Formats: sequence, C-alpha cells, structure tokens
Amino acid sequence: MSVEPFNMLWLQAGGCGGCTMAVIEHGAAGWFRELETVGVNLLWHPSVSEETGEEALDILARVENGETPLHAFCVEGAILHGPDGTGLFNRLSGTGRTMLDWTRALAPMADYCVAVGSCAAYGGVPAGDPDPTEATGLQFHQAAAGGALGSDYRSRKGLPVINVAGCAPHPGWIMETLAALSLGALTADDLDALGRPKFFSDHLAHHGCSRNEFYEFKASAEELSQRGCMMEHLGCKATQAVGDCNQRGWNGSGSCTNGGFACIACTSPGFENIHAYHATPKIGGVPVGLPLDMPKAWFMALAALSKSATPQRVRKNASADHVIVPPRAERKPQA
Repeated sequence: MSVEPFNMLWLQAGGCGGCTMAVIEHGAAGWFRELETVGVNLLWHPSVSEETGEEALDILARVENGETPLHAFCVEGAILHGPDGTGLFNRLSGTGRTMLDWTRALAPMADYCVAVGSCAAYGGVPAGDPDPTEATGLQFHQAAAGGALGSDYRSRKGLPVINVAGCAPHPGWIMETLAALSLGALTADDLDALGRPKFFSDHLAHHGCSRNEFYEFKASAEELSQRGCMMEHLGCKATQAVGDCNQRGWNGSGSCTNGGFACIACTSPGFENIHAYHATPKIGGVPVGLPLDMPKAWFMALAALSKSATPQRVRKNASADHVIVPPRAERKPQA
C-alpha cells in the first residue's frame, strides 16, 4: 500500500534567510535526506528548489486551488503589512501578489502552519522599533495575539500557528517539529502559550551552560573575553530565555554562551527591542531581568550568600580569559 507523501511548502517573507541556513546543516547526511527519511516531500523552497519561473508558479497555483494537498505550510521571515496595510513592501517575484496575500491564501489550505524563526513567529527584527514596514508574525505581533492570520486562525488539523522561534532556530527544533507533524505526533497540548513546541520551550538556555559554576557563585565577567557569568554585567538572559541551546549544541557543540556571547533571548517576542544586548540594565545596581520564577528578594539573598562563599579559584578564573587556578584536591603531607 502506497503512503501519501507529506507535502511541505516553504516561503520566505521579510527576513534574512538565516533560518534556511540553519536547517540545511541538520543531520549527518544533510537536511534533504532527513526530510526524505521522515516522509516529507518538499514541494518548493525559493532558495533551494530547482523549479523557477513558470514551474514554480504552477506549483503555487496547484496548492492554492487544492489540486496538490498541502500538509505543512512553512513561512520564514516577518509578514510586512506596509505601506498602509497593503503589504506592497514584500511581493513574491513573478506573481504580482504580496506575501501577505499569499500567506492568507495558503494558510487555510494547510494541515499545519509553521512559523520558522522569530520573525515569522512574532515579527522579530523587522518589527523592531521603529517599524516602517509594519511587520508582524503569522499569528502574533510581538507578544500580542493577532498578526497576519489573526488570533482565531486554526489550520485544517485544528492547530494554531506552530512557532519554531529563534534567531535563527536550532536546526533540530525545525526538523523535529516537521518530523512530529509528518507522524501526526504534535498536538495543541504540545505547544506553550506563545505557540512554541514544548520539547524545546520547556527548557532554559541556562540549562547546561558551561558557565554555570560562575553563575552559582555570582562570579561575574566584566568583559566579553572573560570566563565568568555574563548575567550581572554583560546582558546575558539565559536564565530567562526558553530553549535547550546549551543541552544539544549547534553544529555538534556550539552555543552563544560557549562562544563568549550573551544570550539575547531570541526565542522570545520583543527581543529585538533590547538595544544594548551586551549591557545588563540595572536599577540601584540590581539587574532588572531576574531568573524566571524566582522572587527578587530570594535572588538578592542568594546572590549575597553565594558571593560571600565564592572560592578564590572561581573568583580569579571569572575575570580571566583562560583558567588561572585549576581545581585541585587538598592533600595532607605523608609522614
């Protein structure tokens, strides 16, 4: 018995193409083999498909008129509504139609609608202040429900837009979402309040960070080249940002904090409006952004206690760009 392929169409709107660059790295054999393995048939992608011109337009027409079943409709990049709600700032080449129009025409045809990246999910960088392009996500404008499709939109399988947030998302988040959809294994209960799949949004970027010992003792770096925790001075939001970035690693091992850069909470709506990414905003010397679910008074008490108990090894290493004092067990001299 033949199995109907799981058809996926991927369009790019107002964005940089970084989400595509992220996902094509996925898997030892590459993204296209991974798609084939889980039964996903890529109908068309503007950056990687061979079809162009009339061939591409024919694919879009067949999907729009229902001749070709559409199982997953993926959009990368923000939907630009400008100028004045017309969407004319962003048209799909060769069609004479805006991406706003194409999105609203194709989303109702899909079993599932997937926003790939924070731009498609919440507006992302194009929606930063000021926003002359009137950018939104598919179903959110930053943290407010609405967007290009409206808060009431549901796909043919009854799901809201699935927001694989991140700038760019981890390739595993994208591929695992598509695999789960192709297997019918992702439901509305598997999404958080902002439409993100819980398999990555139920974690914090802080989990698994190589700088966690410094965080525990509040031993802070003051410059980006130093090894200490970057939360106190250098703007790191890993204790507030959802994502398992430091548990699975990028390209096998990397992450923002491992590379010496602060987490900017790119999986969250509105991250683009934090202008000083590498400076921690403070009031009275106290960081404004505190770890999720932690009362301010508790954090202050814990921080004071931790700093008073910081080992000299940790304190010295925090402000260095390499290990100054290695850990050593104390040994008593033998008689």
